Amino acid sequence: MEICCYILYSKKRVKFYIGACQENLALRIEKHNSGFYGKDTFTSAAQDWDLYLRIDVLEFSHAIRIERKIKSMKSTAYIKNLKLYTELVAKIKAETACN
Repeated sequence: MEICCYILYSKKRVKFYIGACQENLALRIEKHNSGFYGKDTFTSAAQDWDLYLRIDVLEFSHAIRIERKIKSMKSTAYIKNLKLYTELVAKIKAETACN
């Protein structure tokens, strides 16, 4: 099982999408690009979603906590820094770990 928090990027929309996955991530991205989740969803406005960043974890609940933390930052700069600075990924994983 592939458990991760993932960030997609659409050049068409110039937007990021943050999600959590416990299935095949490539299939999940394909579903986003095909409108599988419905025409009124955030990802349905574009069909060019590409994987920007993947954060692997061992538990789906941890992936959800990371997703919520990233979304709570409400910052494109933060998302870009996650990709640039691997220590930020380690930090967010530690901050959201269940103790």
